[in-house]
Amino acid sequence: MLVVVLLLLLGVPLSGAVFDFPTLEEVVGYKTAPVTGDLASLPVKGRAPKTGYSRAQFGEGWGTSLGCDTRNVILGRDLKEVMRDQSCRVVSGVLNDPYTGKQIRFTRGETTSDDVQIDHVVALSNAWQTGAQQLPYEKRIAFANDPLNLLAVEGKANENKSDGDAATWLPPNKPFRCQYVNRQIAVKLKYGLWVTAAEQAAMATVLQKC
Repeated sequence: MLVVVLLLLLGVPLSGAVFDFPTLEEVVGYKTAPVTGDLASLPVKGRAPKTGYSRAQFGEGWGTSLGCDTRNVILGRDLKEVMRDQSCRVVSGVLNDPYTGKQIRFTRGETTSDDVQIDHVVALSNAWQTGAQQLPYEKRIAFANDPLNLLAVEGKANENKSDGDAATWLPPNKPFRCQYVNRQIAVKLKYGLWVTAAEQAAMATVLQKC
């Protein structure tokens, strides 16, 4: 029922394949409420080998629910002045990018859609090397589509981050770093992942300034 309410709020036609999206409270709340995590609760281990990793280990692209895919759900959550087409796709909107602090006017198109991308706050390959390869496949799909772990951000910033963790990449927008690190911690706690020693140290340095 909550999924149906969410899609109605977003103006989504109720048809198509069903994916088990998080609840309405989760989708909306992960944008509006502060996310905090307990760094001391995360195990510290070395990074596991990347052997066997592929995007397909976390599902074949975005999940869909009643005709609306995760990308467009997150765009609808994070952008303002959102306009949609009849297929649920966000065709325009304005993003206040958390990673750079820039305002981006988004327009869907062959040369413009990548201006705004959906970032996995804990990158999929990072998750794979810090415990996700031990999760059931269905749990990895949930991880890849979890709004707690997803943010609409500037495309170039997302590409610069790539699969970096907190030890190798932090948002250029320094005021957002506390929320960013806390969100990574919350995601890792939720899915039973660990951090490396370097990752833990980088996170602790950021949190000391919060």
